[in-house]
Amino acid sequence: MVTQVIQQTSPISETAQLLALAEQGKSFLLSGGAGSGKTYSLVEVITSLTERKPLSRIACITYTNAAVREIEERALHPNLRVSTIHDFLWDAIKHFQVELKGVLLDLINDPASKGFDVLDRYGEPEGLTFIEGDIRYKEYVRLRDGVISHDEIIVVASEMFKRHDKLCRILRDCYPFVLVDEYQDTHPQVVDILLNQLTKNGKSNVVGFFGDAMQAIYDSGVGDLDCYKGDAIGNVVEVMKEQNRRNPLAIIKLANSLRNDGLSQVPSTDPKAPNMLPDGGVKLGAVKFLYSSSDDVNAVKDFLGWDFANVKNTKELNLTHNLIASKAGFGELMRIYDGDKILDYVKRIKKYIKLKLPDFIAEGKSFGQVLDEIKAGKVGKLLKEVEPTDGMSVYIENYQDLYQAALNMPYSDLASIYVDKDQLIDDKKTDQGDLSRAGSNRDDLIKHLFKIQKNVRLYLEGNHNEFLRVTEHAVSSQKDKMLLREKIISLSNVHDKTIRQVVEEAHKSGIVRIDDRLKNFKETRRYVYEQVMALRYSEFQKLFEYLEGFTPFSTQHKTKGREFPNVLVVLNNGNWNSYNFDYLFTERADKESVVNRTRKILYVCCTRAMENLALFYHQPSDQVVDAAKVWFGKDNVLCID
Repeated sequence: MVTQVIQQTSPISETAQLLALAEQGKSFLLSGGAGSGKTYSLVEVITSLTERKPLSRIACITYTNAAVREIEERALHPNLRVSTIHDFLWDAIKHFQVELKGVLLDLINDPASKGFDVLDRYGEPEGLTFIEGDIRYKEYVRLRDGVISHDEIIVVASEMFKRHDKLCRILRDCYPFVLVDEYQDTHPQVVDILLNQLTKNGKSNVVGFFGDAMQAIYDSGVGDLDCYKGDAIGNVVEVMKEQNRRNPLAIIKLANSLRNDGLSQVPSTDPKAPNMLPDGGVKLGAVKFLYSSSDDVNAVKDFLGWDFANVKNTKELNLTHNLIASKAGFGELMRIYDGDKILDYVKRIKKYIKLKLPDFIAEGKSFGQVLDEIKAGKVGKLLKEVEPTDGMSVYIENYQDLYQAALNMPYSDLASIYVDKDQLIDDKKTDQGDLSRAGSNRDDLIKHLFKIQKNVRLYLEGNHNEFLRVTEHAVSSQKDKMLLREKIISLSNVHDKTIRQVVEEAHKSGIVRIDDRLKNFKETRRYVYEQVMALRYSEFQKLFEYLEGFTPFSTQHKTKGREFPNVLVVLNNGNWNSYNFDYLFTERADKESVVNRTRKILYVCCTRAMENLALFYHQPSDQVVDAAKVWFGKDNVLCID
């Protein structure tokens, strides 16, 4: 397929090109690098379309509720529907309940369908013949009751559109224009719906995509639209947006050297752009590659002399939350959700029983009893198969009290627990305030703690009306106000209180009531619940501050879409096999996927900086240092030992 690329630098001509393509009934892609003002172009296209086609309905779909609100505020029109991708899909299919139920039952009963298992009381998948009541979309999943959530909606919607041409015609006729913000993070099945399913009978609506393939750092996203580009009807025509409004010259030059897709940015010509000087010149900026034989990041900060306490101006970016947790003060929470080797041992035993002892009856037995029975009579290699690994043994030795508690717990309860750091962190795109949004991976315990901290913050920041609305607090006298203030102060200055104490206090004071979800979490995941409840609440406060951007730390994924005057990037892989900075700098040809993934994450990091950028590499090889001198300039590569 021949790719048609239209290169323009003026925002007006870019918008004109996109509108011309829309008039011709062609779908389009606006590719713009970091800081190019893609949202500005999106709003311009929406505004122009509503003026030219005032009776046509336009759908604009994006990833977060914050983006929805921003677009709505900048492009308000009665025929414009702005929503998250998941809400858009649910609204399209929710009225077809008979078809929905059939699709969901098929997915539940298909062993090849991942994520649709309904488990019996032993934790094994079982089939369903019917679902009572309507299919509903909630922030939690309960497939047996017909409740689907964020992760299931895309698969269900994809099947609905594949099976029912009428549904495709309805959506196509309802929205002649569909615009997709940050397309690179959109799930491939969503792109398939828009560009394949809606066009399979020859007709098509106009689909416009806005984004940057170089910023595709989420594995679940489509990444790029290369296989859809072309000048045929229904295919996608690309328009490149080359101007950069955010970054100074030094960072634009570095970013261009990182890109490998043909897009090369130039400074903006808009005198009001952040990277422009009052005299019409462009900010030069500063870029440094620092390295040392020591991994002491504090020494790097001292060398730079930036004010890292000013979290609005300065950020330290790390690849993983694990590298940040101890620095930011929530190391024990991260251990529970991403380092518990006792649960790993339970999984080891569960796998052994499934493969070697399929008739073993574990019901009604504790974990300790199960271990005693399956170890009985075994020696040597056979015994080693059911013993903890070396890493598990070290952990168990360090947490003997926790292990003894686990031995006394029902084996079936432990074996059914699934713990993942996303249940604590939820590093997907998010926005402050959407604590219980559809699609949040945080578990019900962490969500409950977030509600407490959020409500306390609402009051302390003076958002009293919103506080009263969400807590349903009744304040009718000065005495009520004083009592309420005392409750908030007590929940704010927690000192050495445990999480359990704060949860109970918040319940009694009416700030956040203990609900069925938390009670159910306690019953079904007591092992995790008791560990978290025993921690100091101040540790959770540290987690909250980190996730809401009130600390100088951030992951390189989480900072996407944001900008700061000063950015320090710590080039540490964090034992994550998906990324390797050494491979990137040495251009390992045999590790192409890892190199490309690392190139993109580094691009996103570097382009967050509006003035000063520094990268720190611990003990780089001579090859890495030589490559850095090419990318950053010899004078900007410094050893700080």
